[in-house]
Amino acid sequence: MDTNTIAERIATEFEEALIADGKAEKTIESYVGDVGAFLQWLESKENTFTGTLKRFHITAYKNHLVQNNYEVNTINKKINSLQSFNQFLIDKNYLKEQVVDLRKDKVKVAAGSEGEVEVFNDAEIEKLLFYIQSQDVTSRDRLIMLMLLYTGIRVSELVNIKLKDVDVLAMNLTVAWGKGGKRRKVPLKGEVIEALKEYLEGERKESKFADSEYLILTNRSPKMDRDAVNKLLSKMERKLGIRMHPHKFRHTFCTRLLKKGVELTTVAKLAGHASIQTTARFYINTSQKDKKDAVELL
Repeated sequence: MDTNTIAERIATEFEEALIADGKAEKTIESYVGDVGAFLQWLESKENTFTGTLKRFHITAYKNHLVQNNYEVNTINKKINSLQSFNQFLIDKNYLKEQVVDLRKDKVKVAAGSEGEVEVFNDAEIEKLLFYIQSQDVTSRDRLIMLMLLYTGIRVSELVNIKLKDVDVLAMNLTVAWGKGGKRRKVPLKGEVIEALKEYLEGERKESKFADSEYLILTNRSPKMDRDAVNKLLSKMERKLGIRMHPHKFRHTFCTRLLKKGVELTTVAKLAGHASIQTTARFYINTSQKDKKDAVELL
């Protein structure tokens, strides 16, 4: 029997089983559609379905959905459908084990967040960039703002940057993150390099802590701490009337990259996420404003 015919027959049996179970018409339509899309994807990988599912098939398909920017709710709906299909295959003796694990395979979203994060809009970014070029802002504070905006680093990573971590010629920053001494390289934009040179050759060079191994200093310490950064952001917030918190910069960095078409895997590496799922959990969904703007285009 032709392998395509086998796949079609099993898919038809699945639909008939859903009808026999008394599932709602819309539910049946959703399950059958999701399973059909999965089988077509398998076929595109030259892996024609004949009744056998492997754990690898499920994880690879989920990664495919994530990398193609499917909504979290859509991914989870498809995983539910595949779990139902998996159980059907077991009941009909095509398969002996459950290879879909809802606890592992569903993309988790923080309660109430719907995967949405707070980011700076274009007008706020422009206002911030204009302000930090003014004489009211020191070269150190200008560098801090640009690094938060254009590197996506955490404040804990920012304050621990050492001079040896910055390669001005290669325009790279090496960031230590997580447990086990993990390190990642983040390319630096020209604007950040210019601000960095200005700070190193001016304000930092004149500091009484100029011999410190750390990049960012304060008037009272050879190393800036997180509280000092938070105080700076609070000061900027009052001055500009723009809500600011450390992770808003990080969220903006990741969101802007994804909107410009950068692959999720690349964004995950730049952000220092241990798993691509972490990136997807926060950034795969667009904001409410993005959704509203999209509908307005219709």
